[in-house]
Amino acid sequence: MLDLPATQQWHPWQSFLARLADHEGASVDHVVVGFFERPRSYTAEDVVEIACHGSPVVLRYAVERCAAMGARLAEPGEFTLRAYLNGRIDLPRAEAVRDLIESTTLYQARVAAQQAEGAVSKRVAPLKERLLELIALLEAGIDFADNDVDFASAADIAARLEPLQAGIAKLASSFAYGKLVHSGFTLAIVGRPNVGKSSLFNRLLEQDRAIVTAIPGTTRDTVSETASLFGIPVKFVDTAGIREGTDAVETLGIERSLQAMADADLALTVLDLSAELTAEDESLIGKARGLVAGNKSDLARRCRYDGPMVEVSALTGEGIDELRAAIGRAIGVAETREAGFITSLRHEGLLRESIEALDNARRAVDFGIPHEMLLLDLYAALRPIDAITGATTADDILNRIFSTFCIGK
Repeated sequence: MLDLPATQQWHPWQSFLARLADHEGASVDHVVVGFFERPRSYTAEDVVEIACHGSPVVLRYAVERCAAMGARLAEPGEFTLRAYLNGRIDLPRAEAVRDLIESTTLYQARVAAQQAEGAVSKRVAPLKERLLELIALLEAGIDFADNDVDFASAADIAARLEPLQAGIAKLASSFAYGKLVHSGFTLAIVGRPNVGKSSLFNRLLEQDRAIVTAIPGTTRDTVSETASLFGIPVKFVDTAGIREGTDAVETLGIERSLQAMADADLALTVLDLSAELTAEDESLIGKARGLVAGNKSDLARRCRYDGPMVEVSALTGEGIDELRAAIGRAIGVAETREAGFITSLRHEGLLRESIEALDNARRAVDFGIPHEMLLLDLYAALRPIDAITGATTADDILNRIFSTFCIGK
C-alpha cells in the first residue's frame, strides 16, 4: 500500500514522504507518513498518521486500503475515548474536544481550546483537593480515636467547609455565562410595521437578508439568521409588524411574531423616531420587556419616548455599535472573562449536587452530628466531583491520611 524509499527506516516523531499505490502498483498519491510512538501520542498508543492530498477519491481509497489490510473505521469519538481511558486527558478535556469540533465562532473555539488544555480541570482540582483533605482529616480522627487525639473541632471543620462551598458555588454560577458561550441566545426584533425592523435586522447581520421596502407590512413571516456577537452565536429573528391584521396571512404572521417574542431570550422593540409614539408602541414595549431602539435617528425627531433607549439609524449605521454593546450587557455577555468557566450542563448539575451535599454537611456540623455521619455527606459531595474529574480511590484517601499525620512512628 505504502512504498517508502529503500534508504528510509521507520523512526518515531519523524515524517516521511511515501508513495500510495493501487493494487497494480501504480501511484495514486504521494503522502506524508508520521509515526507517533506510545505514550507520546494523542491516545498514548502507537499511532501512524497518513496525510494525503485533499481529493475525496484519494482519501476514500486510502481508507479502503487500510481496511482491506485489517484496520477498521474508528467509532465516533474513539480516539478521544482512548486518550481518556489511557490517562492522557481527563474527562473535562475530552468533553472540550467535542465542543471545539462543534464551535461555530472563533471565541467558542478559543474557550474550548482553553478547556482542552485544562482550564476547567485546573479550577476543579484545588476544590477537590480541599474536600479530600477534610475527608482524610475526619477519617484519621475515626481510625485513631483510641489515641484520644482531637483531629478536627467543629469550628475547624466549619472553617474548612466555608471556602469549599464558596468555591464550588462560584464555579457553578459561571455556567450562566458559559451557557451563552456554548449555546448562544435568540434576539427577536419586534415593532409596528414600517419602523425599520428589517433594515435594522440587515444592519446587525451586516448583510441584506430580509426584504426591505417602503410598504408597511412587507414582512409577513419571521426571518432568522445567526451571527456572532462578541464571539457568541446570536440568532436574530426579524418579525412581522405587529398591528391589527388586515388579512388572514398578516394575522398569522403577527401571531408568529408574538410567539417569537415570547420564545426569545431577549426582545428588541423598535420605535420610529420620525413618527409620533402610539399606544401600540407603548403596549408592545410593556409586553416585550427588553431593549428599546429608536430607529431613523437621521430624520427629524417626533417620537416622545422618555424611557431607556438606544438611538440608531439603520440607514447610516449610526448608533449600531452602541446597540450591539447594549444587547451584550442586557444578555450578560462580557467581552473579557476569566478562563475556566463551565459550559457543560452536566458539569453544572454535578456541581449543584455537590453544593447540596456540602450544605447538609454544614448543618450536620452545626447540630453536632458524629463524624461518621458527617463523612457520608462529604463523600456524597465528592462523588459528583469525581464524575467530572475522575474517580477517587480508597488508596487516595489512605495516602493523604498517612502523608499528612505523623502517626505510628
